[in-house]
Amino acid sequence: MVFKSLAVLVAIASVVLATPMRRTACPNSKHTAVNAACCSWFDVLDDMQDLFDDGDCGEDAHSSLRIAFHDAIGFSTKGGKGGGADGSIIANGDLELQFAANNGIDDIATPLKALADKHGKTYGDIIQFGAAVAVADCPGGARLQFLAGRPNATLMTPDGTVPDPFDTVDAILDRMADAGFSSDELIALLSSHTIAAADKIDVTIPGTPFDSTPGTFDTQVFIEVLLNAIHIPGAGLMEGEVKAPLVGEMRLQSDFELSRDSRTACTWQSFANNPNLMRQKFSAAMAKLAVLGQNVKNLIDCSEVIPIPKANNVPPFLPAGKHQSDIAASCKATPFPSLPVQPGPQQTVAPVPPADGSDS
Repeated sequence: MVFKSLAVLVAIASVVLATPMRRTACPNSKHTAVNAACCSWFDVLDDMQDLFDDGDCGEDAHSSLRIAFHDAIGFSTKGGKGGGADGSIIANGDLELQFAANNGIDDIATPLKALADKHGKTYGDIIQFGAAVAVADCPGGARLQFLAGRPNATLMTPDGTVPDPFDTVDAILDRMADAGFSSDELIALLSSHTIAAADKIDVTIPGTPFDSTPGTFDTQVFIEVLLNAIHIPGAGLMEGEVKAPLVGEMRLQSDFELSRDSRTACTWQSFANNPNLMRQKFSAAMAKLAVLGQNVKNLIDCSEVIPIPKANNVPPFLPAGKHQSDIAASCKATPFPSLPVQPGPQQTVAPVPPADGSDS
């Protein structure tokens, strides 16, 4: 009798698993959704992809990932700071966007605010949605979770809650711990630097990327930050910047020091030749960041709206002209992995074009 009951349960489970989830046709849209409450986000997605140049992993996509971090990280587990991932950086933009650490974020805050207002979405939701879409638009990117339903911000985030590139490792780790993140999670979040570029650190060279492949979500930043320095870009070294390993590339002081600190070096190195591990850890850390200060029970999972990223089939590499001996390996527990070298002369990195396609 026990075996017969078990067989019946297995048969039922097989039918359930074989039955596809019912999808609802979204009104006035070519899309369908498992959860009808997510339908309106497809409309937002269509407009957002227009903003992102039809899914291009460009400046607007990069900036959308940056604002998601800056908005959420003001949270404190001890209280007394910001409300986390609540859209305060847009709601209180007249003040928060004036903070030095938020320099340049107004370029993406303005269009995101317009999108949220057009579609009746909260600023906290539009920011985290934009970050998830941005990563999905980059080849090799992760498909991040997106939960919708954040209420409007009720707190203003004070100045000084975003780590600066000129901060010490101790100061950065302390600020991240106050927000609830371990040193390993910090390094995972810094995967975002593989599609990032600096506009304001040295204003004479806007769009200077942090690795040689800023249009691809890959592990190159974890490799190239460890290369020996040869170059000072732009008008000279600025605050928060150290010598770079490639012409046309910028290396942040914070990345340089975190990649070499005994508390973070091995995690940094672990991503260098392991894109799957980087995506997994980044996705988990971003899922945590995206709901800081929120009651997850009140949110709706609309991850189905996030596009599936294109694959990146290029394995991790050393840039042309570099050699294994150029790596300043700093994880004592594990040797740095052997990587193929791109063929050709010493590589030069091109700047990331501005969002409007201009040269300014």
